[in-house]
Amino acid sequence: MKTELKQKAAFALIMGVVTTGIISFTLISINIGFAGRFWQIWLRSWGTAYVVVVPAILVIAPRVQGLVLRLIPHKP
Repeated sequence: MKTELKQKAAFALIMGVVTTGIISFTLISINIGFAGRFWQIWLRSWGTAYVVVVPAILVIAPRVQGLVLRLIPHKP
């Protein structure tokens, strides 16, 4: 059971880095362009998004997984 919890935490941390990095980079570049403070603004936005998204992944992912399993049952 501890291994499963560690895997879920690692997944949330890694997925959070990837998704928040891509989305924040894209939205900041679209909204302000590559202005002089782009990197500072992007890193601050990325950090804020990461702090919000990781707990959300930990809470929402199991529910989404359950929904998917109900919609598409596993057939051995």
